[in-house]
Amino acid sequence: MKTEVIVISLLVGAANYLFRYLPLRLSSTRQRQPGLKRGKTALLLDSIGIASICALLVVSSTPVVMREPDKLLPTLVGFAALSLCFYRSKSIISSTLVGALSFGITLKLFMIFS
Repeated sequence: MKTEVIVISLLVGAANYLFRYLPLRLSSTRQRQPGLKRGKTALLLDSIGIASICALLVVSSTPVVMREPDKLLPTLVGFAALSLCFYRSKSIISSTLVGALSFGITLKLFMIFS
């Protein structure tokens, strides 16, 4: 197995873990809105969506990256856009669309300039 695939899998696994762990850890430091009661279970369930999307990204992109290593950069750009958009908006739908769009644009630009 190539080292790049192992590194990507470890990075996405770590990000998956952090998407589940950080909301629980940061919930105690954030100020809560009056009248809004959110427990640790609610935060955990909210973070499962993005963790699932990241896991699907790894599962679907690993075989492609193994066959075509030039698609590693667009995959990483798509993952970064997905993560950043979710961090800002907390919307699974828009994050997934932004991640897919940034992957597609990066892949197209990479193919044009290569």
